Parts: sequence; C-alpha cells; structure tokens
Amino acid sequence: MKARPGDDAPLALVIGSGFGGLAAALRLNARGWRVQVLERLDASGGRAYVHRQDGFSFDAGPTIVTAPHLFEELWTLVGRRMSDDVELRAMDPFYRIRFHDGSHFDYCADVDRMRAEVARFSPADVPGFDSLMAEGEFCCKLGFDELGAVAFDSLGDLVRATPSLVRMRAWRSLYQMVSSHLKHPLLRTVFSFHPLLIGGNPFSVTSVYSLITALEKRWGVHYAMGGTGALVRGLVGLLAQQGVAIRYGAEVKRITVDGSAGRPRATGVELANGERIEADIVVSNADVAWTYRQLIEPQYRRHWTDRKVERSRYSMSLFVWYFGTDRKYQDVPHHMMLLGPRYKELLADIFHKHHLADDFSLYLHRPTATDPSMAPDGCDAFYVLSPVPHLASGTDWAAISETYRQRIEAELERTVLPGLSRHVVTSKVTTPQDFRDNLLSWQGAAFGMEPLLLQSAWFRPHNRSEDIDGLFMVGAGTHPGAGLPGVLSSAKALESVLPDALTVRRAR
Repeated sequence: MKARPGDDAPLALVIGSGFGGLAAALRLNARGWRVQVLERLDASGGRAYVHRQDGFSFDAGPTIVTAPHLFEELWTLVGRRMSDDVELRAMDPFYRIRFHDGSHFDYCADVDRMRAEVARFSPADVPGFDSLMAEGEFCCKLGFDELGAVAFDSLGDLVRATPSLVRMRAWRSLYQMVSSHLKHPLLRTVFSFHPLLIGGNPFSVTSVYSLITALEKRWGVHYAMGGTGALVRGLVGLLAQQGVAIRYGAEVKRITVDGSAGRPRATGVELANGERIEADIVVSNADVAWTYRQLIEPQYRRHWTDRKVERSRYSMSLFVWYFGTDRKYQDVPHHMMLLGPRYKELLADIFHKHHLADDFSLYLHRPTATDPSMAPDGCDAFYVLSPVPHLASGTDWAAISETYRQRIEAELERTVLPGLSRHVVTSKVTTPQDFRDNLLSWQGAAFGMEPLLLQSAWFRPHNRSEDIDGLFMVGAGTHPGAGLPGVLSSAKALESVLPDALTVRRAR
C-alpha cells in the first residue's frame, strides 16, 4: 500500500463522488495531498448511482466500460490490481442495433465478422468499412492518445493541437465523415450513433469522435460483474485504504473565494448547513455549469458569467425506465439499440427544436444476460433509455412521465419483450427533471455541455478554472468530455495543472 500523506500535507476538497471525483481523489492522494470528498447524496457514483429495489439492482447511468486500462491505472496508484476487486467481462457482441423494420446489426470486435455484417446490408460498402476503421484509428491516436489527457489550459495548448485537429479534419461532423466512406443509409446509422453515448448529436459533433469506435476495437466493451456500481465500490474501497474520507449528505452551498488580493482564489466551501471548511484547493466534480452559476458568486466570474453559462449549448437529457420481470427473456442480448423510424429528424427534434417527439429510439440494457446476481432467481433486470430534450423543451415530466413510460413499454412489448406488461414486478423512472433536481445538472442535461467543436478542448470549461485560482474541474462537463474514458481522462488532465503539494505546504 502506498504511504499516506501526513497531517501537515495541504488539503484538497473534492465536491462530488462520481467517477471523476473518485479518480481525482485517488490521483490527488498519490501526489501528496490530503483529500476530503464531499457528496450531497447518500452514496457515491453520481450519474453511476445504484438503485436497489425489490431484490433488483439497477445501474443508474453508464453501463458500457471501454478503455479499462484507465481504471487499472487507479488501482496501480495504490499498489493493487483492479482484478483483486472487480471482474470485467468482455461483451460479444458489443451490442445489437435493431432497426425499425426488424432487421439488426451485431456490432463486435472481430473485423471479419464485422465485414460479414456490413456485407449483409451492402457488399459494396465493405471497402468503405475498412477505410472508416482506419480513419477512426487515426483520430484515436491523435485525439485520444495525444490530446485526451492534455488539460488545454492555455491558448498555447490549442495552438499546439491545431495541426492534429487539421489532420483529422475536425470541422466535419461525424455523420459527414461516416458518409464519405459508407453509402447504405442503415450502415451510416450504425457507424455514426456512438456520440449519443456521450451526449452528442452525430450530425453536429466533430468527426474526432470517430475515436470511440477505435477505442472499442482496441480494448473491447466490458461489463463489470455486479454492475457499474462494483467499480464505484472498488474505487471507494481504495480511497478508504488510503485514509481518504467521503462525507455523505454534505451539500455544498457555495465555494468560498478570497478576492482581496487581485485575482480571486478559492479558499474552501460553505455547506448547506452553514458549516465552513477551509482548504488549499477545491476540485469540483459537480456539473460544471452548476458549479459556476450556482456555487460561485458572480463578481468572481469574468469568463464564466451567468450569460455565458446560460447561452452555452447543452446535451440532450434522458428518460430512463428501470424495471424487473418475473421471467427471463433469453433472446435479448446484454446491450441493444432499438432505432425508431426517424434518425436525423428525431435528433433535430431533440437537440435543435427541443421538442419531445411522438416517436423515439431506445437503448435496452439487460445486465442479467451476463450477471444473474442483478435480479432474483428466474428474473431479469432491465433499464431502457430514451434520449429526450433537456428542460428547455418545457415538458411537464411530472404530468406525462407515466404516459411516456407506457408508450415505451408498449413498444418493447411489440418488438423484443413479448408479454412485458404482464411480467413487470418492479418499476422506477428517471426524467430530465430528476437530472436537474437530484444530480444538479444544468437544464437537466445528462452529459453537460454538448460536445460541439467550439465546446471541446480549449473551448470547453478548463480543468483549471479560468476565473479562480485554486479551483479545478473534473467530470463530464470539462475537458475532454463525457463517457467513462473522458471522465477518467479529466482526472489525468487535472494532474498536469495541479500545484505541487510540497511547494504549497512550504508556502503556508
């Protein structure tokens, strides 16, 4: 076990214990900081919170684990192996994409099987598939390997990255890039939907996000036995071994700032109960827009003003129905996408018009296909996720939530879960209003700011605050973005802009 920082080490407060906050706490501790984590909920995880109900366990958020080496690095920091605490299972296929006409595409790591799947739809597109995969790998090398853990702290960082962005032709949308390789419309959908997993519209996000397919191909798609919550519990256990406390039910009311000596500096936090905690630095894993708009007084924000926060563009939100059945659906794979009749038009309704459409596309997660422990014997656990507009739509979710759930239930019953309504034995829903009220996500957006080109890298909220010394950001809303690889990489990027703990201690 790695030695713990002494009592005289400088103190870092981490707001929030999602994956970004937990990873940041471990990295801070390894660099000689005393760390205290403040979590307003009753358990860690943030968007990866675990719901337990009637003998079923439901992962609230991320279910697809890619780039597992980023988790392994965190265990290595404290001299352990991830396999000591968490078992990852490789998915094969990664997921099934089911089209509205009932046909499907099984997406996997094996290149020959993928070529065969492409050929079932369009033999002429097989060479285009090969060239698309090659370009995705090129973007992964430049966009992930070289830039993923770069903090983009200054214009100089942007200038140095510009040649790589030009080589990737980052001004193109991902859908444009995919369409330059593939002609069949359904194949264009198969190979462009991935940004939706991190809150992006394939018709708007930069083509750099083709790196997601390369990440999957390199390292596979995995499931943590016991659910994504097993990873959360593993990281919490590592922190406990290092003496890092997580204080639950500790809601931060504001970040305290000293503005008396020129540039403002974070000095700690004030909790909702009035308690003040002083610290040398503050790291926020809370939603970035919420952090700036709600936790920091406006006179200290020259860059992230109220106007700038409110005028930024935010990702879509999610309607999620968690349910358990008293029977098993053996033909349903672990991960399935059920696409509706519209693709581009539905995404325009969600991202641009902020209109809740009558149709939908769904992601169906059946963890019991791999891990029976997530449900009682003979039962299945599911969640089904529908991308929906964030709260700018004006939708009254309290009024329509049950009607919307019933529509989803009927579609699942019609397509892949026959007799579903007769077999549901437990049920819970999460709406955009819950993202706003429970996770304090600005506008109820599920992934923070939309990952547009001009809201990425240097243009995204920085890992080191542009406004306040001693304030740092990790998580989906900061660089490099949402998704487990992005969130974990934000904690790596944080390391590159942290002050040295020993220097801070000597300067006291």
